[in-house]
Amino acid sequence: MTTTPLEPTFQQAMEITAQWLGLWENGELSDEVLADRVAELVAARDGARGFFVVSLAGDCPLMDRLPEPLVLQLRAAGEGVVDLSARNLAMSTAMALHHGRGGDAAQQSASERVASRCTELLRLLDPHAVKQRLEVLLAAAGRGEGEDVAFLDRWGYDADQRRAIAAAVEAVAEG
Repeated sequence: MTTTPLEPTFQQAMEITAQWLGLWENGELSDEVLADRVAELVAARDGARGFFVVSLAGDCPLMDRLPEPLVLQLRAAGEGVVDLSARNLAMSTAMALHHGRGGDAAQQSASERVASRCTELLRLLDPHAVKQRLEVLLAAAGRGEGEDVAFLDRWGYDADQRRAIAAAVEAVAEG
């Protein structure tokens, strides 16, 4: 059984998450134990990044049927989890459009699944923190204003991708 390093690297966090999700899927790890371990992991930025890369993009159904204990721990983790969830929503939405343009239906579908999982997660996190974070993202994607402009520019998202991100952000609130 892997224990969590206090400050796992991104790579360690991905490996730990993959192991835990396998145990959880096989019924060897309860929802409560998994939630407690994830809470420790997402307390550090690289730990949270590693957790979300594996859990959002992987085939494990965890993020499709979020257990209540996990939701409670992710909510308690605060703004770092909200920030990463918003960024993952933006990136997966933009990549779905990119893959669609390139005719890669499998990758487009995978990116759409990540975006859908992010949308559902954001709906379960602290509403005030989510609203604040998404307003910043929407200002950048929709109007080209604010602190997320640099984030969108760094990834080279074009006008269509930014419109898709803005629409995805608005869809979170509509759920």
